[in-house]
Amino acid sequence: MSLDALRDELTEVLRDGVITDPAHLRTYECDALTGYRVVPALVALPRDAAQVAAAVRACAAHGVPFVARGAGTGLSGGALPTADGIVISLQRLRRVVDVDPVDRRATVEPGVTNLDISLAAARYGLYYSPDPSSQQVCTIGGNVAENSGGAHCLKYGFTANHILAIDVVLPDGTPTRLGGDAPHQAGYDLLGAFVGTEGTLGIVTGVVVRLLHTPATVRTLVADFDSTKDAGDAVTAIIAAGILPAAIEMMDNLAIQAVNATVDAGFDPDTAALLIVELDGPADEVQARFTELLEKCTRATRVTVARDAAHRAQIWQGRKAAFAAVGRLSPNYFVQDGVVPRTRLGEALTRIAAMGDAAGIRVANVFHAGDGNLHPLVLYSEARGEHDRAEALSTAIAELCVELGGSLSGEHGIGTDKACSMPRMFSADDLATMQRLRAAFDPRGLCNPGKVFPTPRLCGERPGPYRPHPLEAAGVIERL
Repeated sequence: MSLDALRDELTEVLRDGVITDPAHLRTYECDALTGYRVVPALVALPRDAAQVAAAVRACAAHGVPFVARGAGTGLSGGALPTADGIVISLQRLRRVVDVDPVDRRATVEPGVTNLDISLAAARYGLYYSPDPSSQQVCTIGGNVAENSGGAHCLKYGFTANHILAIDVVLPDGTPTRLGGDAPHQAGYDLLGAFVGTEGTLGIVTGVVVRLLHTPATVRTLVADFDSTKDAGDAVTAIIAAGILPAAIEMMDNLAIQAVNATVDAGFDPDTAALLIVELDGPADEVQARFTELLEKCTRATRVTVARDAAHRAQIWQGRKAAFAAVGRLSPNYFVQDGVVPRTRLGEALTRIAAMGDAAGIRVANVFHAGDGNLHPLVLYSEARGEHDRAEALSTAIAELCVELGGSLSGEHGIGTDKACSMPRMFSADDLATMQRLRAAFDPRGLCNPGKVFPTPRLCGERPGPYRPHPLEAAGVIERL
């Protein structure tokens, strides 16, 4: 492996698209999970797919690991660099190549933001459905890597349900296309295998997304409850009645306090929990379902129906600002991401509250209640030395989701953050099967190493500031 030779080769291809200045490299040391930081050896900034392929071929030739990065908004450490490797940033690939209103599809480069796809399609009465809270800044390349969701995935599905084809550069530098124009492809579903693999099988350089017609009618309400349990029971009742809202979101009082301190969403500061429920579709259908929906909110202490589009936007601004708003309550926090069966929401929230009390750490909750996708926000202070306690609580919450029959992740991915918890959800044979798929694409393990799968390094020696390996601390091994 020769980083000097790689740097020279990349500079010849990318010209000004290579960063080596130590101060500038620190910009890329972490994604939105800032508790993990590693400064890369250098950063490549290709301008098109051909330059991405050239950069990957150079890495393969020199045996240097590489990590693809979009906007750096990931919350699982999925874009964490390696100290002996490079970051390939896709921020310069930001073109909306084409919007085809007849076939309802758009072709975009990986650095295009999620929201910009809908803005480009709006003139045709179309939009791109998956809507992560970070949709104004997160990029479609990252959405493909993490199989991102959002509030409206309850009805319309995740990223995987809206991707027709992707152009990728394989870990040896070979460009290829997975999927195609037809909605169904013969043979193995390699597109399906690629989406959600967190950048470990290659780098996406182009995406063809499916577009939907903008709903004819949308109705939104906010229902306040005396407890998270009552709110969770209402969610169960709504779904059990056969009502399929476009979105059901829940926020507890701590999250409401944070939002109210940041934006004017009109939320009652004294309510214990609230639901945001949205129906969309043909006017007659929405009106009929809305009446049924109100009947399922009988235990609500107050129901506020959005007056118009502006009021609805105000409500959603509050919901989508929640993660950032929590910074008003705490200087540091972990955003956890796990899934539980919808019928166990109340149990999960009760146990999370007890775990937080036992740890002496506050936990705020704002999440996609309709599909049981929890996002506990574990609040702590680095200055008060609470990091390790908060991290342990965050991990325990993720593993609680598995214990309750759910999943370690709903939409943020495993990344670095939860790799060591994977054996709680999958057997050794399961993980070995996944590794064989990864090795089929990347036999040398150069593409985004250290993610998804547990390794002794990850589980014993965390990236970031030096901490002794447990065996080292026990005197079993020594550092040379």
